[in-house]
Amino acid sequence: MNTIKSNLNPELWVDLYADSLFRYACKRINQRETAKELVQETFLAALKALPNFKGAISEKNWLYTILKNKIIDYYRKKTPVYIEDFTTNEKEYSYSFDDSGHWKQEKSKPGWIANENDVLLNKEFMQVLAKCRQKLNEIQDAVFSMKYIDETNSEEICKELNITTSNYWVIMHRAKLLLRACIQKNWLNEKL
Repeated sequence: MNTIKSNLNPELWVDLYADSLFRYACKRINQRETAKELVQETFLAALKALPNFKGAISEKNWLYTILKNKIIDYYRKKTPVYIEDFTTNEKEYSYSFDDSGHWKQEKSKPGWIANENDVLLNKEFMQVLAKCRQKLNEIQDAVFSMKYIDETNSEEICKELNITTSNYWVIMHRAKLLLRACIQKNWLNEKL
């Protein structure tokens, strides 16, 4: 028997992993109650799947994998609600962003150019970003967090959320525009 599998102790999961799983879920869902529910569902799913656990990865990584799948399933269920006809919006996307998805230089506002590392380390900015993400609808937040928190490539995001490439780009475009406006209003204007 594999030593990893023999060391499994479901009674300790909540004490050992609940907080870190919750933080992981909160970064991706941005709704505390939903994040709590998904962590609880993760523990239940793990208990049900325990007899099939082969021990190929650590207990902790196994629980994170289950949670990641729960989050993807959550967004998949929500996706049909947000799908609309996006074909006319591709020009709008190309107007503000280059081929790599970055803001075109001429579209950036004063004060937006900063050392990336300084901004990402700024707790105040991260708090404003979290609040601004709450203004996104669920599919926008899912696409944004999968792309920029999980660093998932766009093809995989489309596959996991069952959306077309055109839908992805428009969802991402709208999310970026909303976040940009919110961050500028709630953070940058105070800094300028």
